[in-house]
Amino acid sequence: MVFSSLVFLFLFLPLSVLFYFIAPGLKAKNAILLVFSLVFYAWGEPVYIFLMIFSILMNYALGRLMEEEPDKKKRTLIFAVAVNLLVLGFYKYYGFLLTSLNDWWGTNFYVHKIPLPIGISFYTFQAMSYIIDLYRGKFKAQQSLLDFGLYISMYFQLIAGPIVRYQDVEKQLKEREISAARLGRGMAIFLFGLGKKVLIANTTGELFDAVQAMGAQVSTATAWLGAAAYMLQIYFDFSGYSDMAIGLAYAFGFDFPVNFNKPYLSRSLTEFWRRWHISLGTWFREYVYIPLGGNRVKSKKQIRNILIVWALTGLWHGAAWSFMIWGLYHGVILMAEKYLFKKKALPAVPGHILTLLIVCVGWVFFSANSLADAGVTLRAMAGFARGGLADHTALSLLAAHGAWLLAGILCCLPQADRLKNAMIERNKVALVAATLAILGLSIAFLVTKNYNPFLYFRF
Repeated sequence: MVFSSLVFLFLFLPLSVLFYFIAPGLKAKNAILLVFSLVFYAWGEPVYIFLMIFSILMNYALGRLMEEEPDKKKRTLIFAVAVNLLVLGFYKYYGFLLTSLNDWWGTNFYVHKIPLPIGISFYTFQAMSYIIDLYRGKFKAQQSLLDFGLYISMYFQLIAGPIVRYQDVEKQLKEREISAARLGRGMAIFLFGLGKKVLIANTTGELFDAVQAMGAQVSTATAWLGAAAYMLQIYFDFSGYSDMAIGLAYAFGFDFPVNFNKPYLSRSLTEFWRRWHISLGTWFREYVYIPLGGNRVKSKKQIRNILIVWALTGLWHGAAWSFMIWGLYHGVILMAEKYLFKKKALPAVPGHILTLLIVCVGWVFFSANSLADAGVTLRAMAGFARGGLADHTALSLLAAHGAWLLAGILCCLPQADRLKNAMIERNKVALVAATLAILGLSIAFLVTKNYNPFLYFRF
């Protein structure tokens, strides 16, 4: 992983930028990006490049068919969505379903372990949004296989999003600004995202893993420390990757929508989900919640719709019951805010604290290997820990990782973005110094530490 990260930073990325900028004309530049995107995907998992190519060819052809034969439009839509979901379902949920059947019914089905194709959830959802919006008449079918392939496979957002809808980039595939100024600004955004990932997510992740390794012997204080570490790890892991994707997209002339907007400043869970993984929330609202009736139906059906959306949101993140419980947990609390407490909003500070606690508890289900493990952690956090309420372990872990925890907390504040934006917009000397420092520290961490996971690679 370290080698791959360094190869990407010092070979793959510079070469892709070089060939892109010397390529004559936008069509050639799109071709360069498509080739590098397919190489990038094959680099990680060579076999699954054929799955990516199948998705591109199938959805492109069905999109053209939908437009050329309008009398078959609905059947084409159903077929396209069904095939996309079957492919995603097979690779992502095959093992989960058979294991669950074996557990429930005492069967003995052999469960062959199939590696999950990296980023399949993201590019499948992009392909489905294209087909569904084409059916709705929001745009004309893409005539260029090259441009459509690039939309599905852009390497800078392929693995962990954000989920980009076709209508957001339709015009940019044919016409966009490409300049040295955009390249510089985009690379700065990319490096800030790299720092989020390598410097904060990885270090807080090491703390979380240290707490997890203690198992049931953990104290209450240590359990809460681990939960806080995971809150920071998953935020900086995912938002860092999103910033890297948005920055590289900007450098190549694309404007991607913001995917995170300081979610840990939220004063309610409803606000949290308007700020967290915005592209996924938008996708489920547009393609699941609204088609089910959304808010236009009676309260009972609204509740049904919310529970369906959040059960699917949980399963989208992972093939395990803990993810579904995490999704339903959020769905139930969102319903409570919507129907029970809509006129009884808490003041700012208590609302903020309560939201952080709700989200923190939810991450316990999300991060656990099983519901049993989640139960152990939650009991410890509730004060029923085998290790007591507090011990020296919590203090030693805090001493070892406290600086990075504090850095993570400070970077969650709006002042951090204001400082970053001020450097990007007005103080180029400070920007160069900051990005070089981030790059140097990130390289040092990648070289000296073996811990470098991307949490969202598995989704």
